[in-house]
Amino acid sequence: MAKRSSLSIRIVEGKNLPAKDITGSSDPYCIVKVDNEPIIRTATVWKTLCPFWGEEYEVHLPPTFHSVAFYVMDEDALSRDDVIGKVCLTRDTLAAHPKGFSGWAHLTEVDPDEEVQGEIHLRLEVVPGTRACRLRCSVLEARDLAPKDRNGASDPFVRVRYNGRTQETSIVKKSCYPRWNETFEFELEEGAAEALCVEAWDWDLVSRNDFLGKVVVNVQRLWAAQREEGWFRLQPDQSKSRREEKPSGPLALYSARKWRNSSVPTSNGSALGHLGSLQLEVRLRDETVLPSSCYQPLVQLLCREVKLGHQGPGQLISLIEETTSTECRQEVATTLLKLFLGQGLAKDFLDLLFQLELSRTCEANTLFRSNSLASKSMESFLKVAGMRYLHGVLGPIIDRVFEEKKYVELDPSKVEVKDVGCSGLHRPQTEAEVLEQSAQTLRAHLGALLSALSRSVRACPAVVRATFRQLFRRVRERFPSAQDENVPFIAVTSFLCLRFVSPAILAPKLFHLRERHADARTSRTLLLLAKAVQNVGNMDTPASRAKETWMEPLQPTVRQGVAQLKDFITKLVDIQEKDELDLQRALSLQAPPVKEGPLFIHRTKGKGPLTSSSFKKLHFSLTTEALSFAKTPSSKKSTLIKLANIRAAEKVEEKSFGSSHVMQAIYTDDSGRLQTAYLQCKCVNELNQWLSALRKVCINNTGLLGSYHPGVFRGDKWSCCHQRDKTDLGCNKTRSWVTLQEWNDPLDHDLEAQLIYRHLLGVEAALRKQQRTQRFEPNLPGAQGETPTVEHGPRGKPRANGPWGSPWGPTGRAVPGARGPPGGPQVQPSRLAALGAEPHPGAADVRCPTGCAAPRQVLGDPRALSVFCLTSSYWGAGPRSLLGWGCQGSGGSGVQG
Repeated sequence: MAKRSSLSIRIVEGKNLPAKDITGSSDPYCIVKVDNEPIIRTATVWKTLCPFWGEEYEVHLPPTFHSVAFYVMDEDALSRDDVIGKVCLTRDTLAAHPKGFSGWAHLTEVDPDEEVQGEIHLRLEVVPGTRACRLRCSVLEARDLAPKDRNGASDPFVRVRYNGRTQETSIVKKSCYPRWNETFEFELEEGAAEALCVEAWDWDLVSRNDFLGKVVVNVQRLWAAQREEGWFRLQPDQSKSRREEKPSGPLALYSARKWRNSSVPTSNGSALGHLGSLQLEVRLRDETVLPSSCYQPLVQLLCREVKLGHQGPGQLISLIEETTSTECRQEVATTLLKLFLGQGLAKDFLDLLFQLELSRTCEANTLFRSNSLASKSMESFLKVAGMRYLHGVLGPIIDRVFEEKKYVELDPSKVEVKDVGCSGLHRPQTEAEVLEQSAQTLRAHLGALLSALSRSVRACPAVVRATFRQLFRRVRERFPSAQDENVPFIAVTSFLCLRFVSPAILAPKLFHLRERHADARTSRTLLLLAKAVQNVGNMDTPASRAKETWMEPLQPTVRQGVAQLKDFITKLVDIQEKDELDLQRALSLQAPPVKEGPLFIHRTKGKGPLTSSSFKKLHFSLTTEALSFAKTPSSKKSTLIKLANIRAAEKVEEKSFGSSHVMQAIYTDDSGRLQTAYLQCKCVNELNQWLSALRKVCINNTGLLGSYHPGVFRGDKWSCCHQRDKTDLGCNKTRSWVTLQEWNDPLDHDLEAQLIYRHLLGVEAALRKQQRTQRFEPNLPGAQGETPTVEHGPRGKPRANGPWGSPWGPTGRAVPGARGPPGGPQVQPSRLAALGAEPHPGAADVRCPTGCAAPRQVLGDPRALSVFCLTSSYWGAGPRSLLGWGCQGSGGSGVQG
């Protein structure tokens, strides 16, 4: 059992931002921090006070995180970037919104006294004295303090205050991970209500000291406990807005929920808003993932229905589609798709959805045009299985558009000659010349794209080709007439062109084709190119031509492209099962890289200085076996680190190399000694993407470190904590569970099953309602000679009309071959034995509701989804059942699911 938390973040747009540049505008971007750790940076939107980003991220986090903050910054080329404002959402705020926070939030000023981070290690004791007890406070160390100085560090000291007395520790220079090991004592008066305040400060020689955070301890509770030791999270100084001190830690005066900001300053406020607003969509999802065995019955039920296809008796997939709201359909579709990808049934799952969609479609021109489960699932499938293919086909064309930055416009009403400049020395271009040059440019881009697509048949993943083959065949069977001969082609292009290639052209950053958003001129070129691709995908129908007549100059290329596209689709779907297996086998042998790109590497040797000039640029490639490098992408690769030897992948503090974009891979060499490779990235996004990729592929390694040094061993000591022992365990905890979700992430079968199970629980009432209007056909009869299934509802009573069939007759006797509950397939003992089921250790706690004399012969965890009795052949479900099936506990009372 594991607890997992994830944040779904969508940064939509900003409005009414203040001007930070002398031009009266700003160049805004967003930085997202989780507990003051930067994890995301959006693209910069130039020269605007109302930027649109539309960027989405999924962040996996430990359940113990505290807050997520969104900082809006103004990028400056020559000076440090300006801070415009921030929005902070605490974990409690997000937990109070199960469907997520969505809306506009006012930006607030960034107060240095509230920008605190890190933890402090304290040992607190009440010790007897000669006249009265004494309060002893030992300040041991701190970690991850905020860097307040220009050198990327701080000069921290601690001030301890109690009962009018103040004592201070020594100052540790240039460290965010100081160690003091100093003890202070105060006279303790019984019944005193004053709290102990421990404050961390950054010492400055000239200016005033900077506040680093504080901990307020309830002395009365300490008196009862006598002794307490641990890491206390530093809290901001909010005395400006609240007079009372805010306690923290396990000895806090108040619960954290009472003082944390539990609401967001929304656009309804009148006093706020002078810094502008930010539109966000943030959702926290906490999941408790059970062992795989608990989900097996549900997974088997879903897989059985997909294998049986549209002709099978099950209708669970169609019920899921009917009861899924529009808001969560994309999430459900993605989860189902990943679940079936892990089972090797993605093609069969999509084929079933194709058949369901075709069965209720009457007009060919409306096929796959709605946001149905089939459409959403196919979108997710192409992103998961075809993203690398898309990059190979579309990447060079997109790069060319960005590099040329030509002014392109076909609409005469939008042509601005002044944006084009002069074609000669004196004469500006005319409108006709602009339109003609634009048409030539677009024809060149469209022709290059269609040619690249025509040559990419063999490069397309086998599972994608096989899925398109099924789609093509199903649509042709449904619309066989001659007048609908283009319908199968349009069905393929509705996904390939309209829902995959065109969106990637419009927003290349969202498909990881570019690191930055396009400027206004490039965006217009991409928009016109996407329109042309849509016209080709629609097979150049009269309706598409009539919408925008000014696209007429592209018609020759579009008509030629239709012929090319039809020829491409014909070859694409012409794949036999043997060819499909051969292609899959060939691709599996290639071991495609998980992540690759240029990085700068530095290995520390000796006592020499570590500077940015010491880094060497190489091309790195991370696979499921090793981290390798080469001089160029096409050069022969050399293995740097074997994946099994990696013990941690973490960030390096800024002061070590003068850059905040350096990471370290800690690994063991052939002799078993720990070594470190330092790799520098070019931006915070690239840094976090590499860290995420390394952490994901190493998550199951043995011997992973729990702590590390965020600095380097320079000279004779660590730069972070100044310790002189090079083998010291580390002064900061590792963050191996903090990762960004990517399209090529490894599948997590248990998590996907848990998400589907949670969704079914959420729509249980709707499922019941739909089930009452339908009548399932009986399941396939049991094999000859097998014991018929006996099933019971809650409290051991026969169910005459169970939600998953009608296994009981009017007298309560079992109907042979009846369908089972939502826990698994037909459950005759021989079939269960074939599944390798064994009695669960907790089976002794479960009694069979039939009253049989063998209560210990029950299979399955009584807390899980299903249980089975070997004696009575009873198949029921535990308390986690989906639709009210129950098992009877040892106390004799039925448990409702």
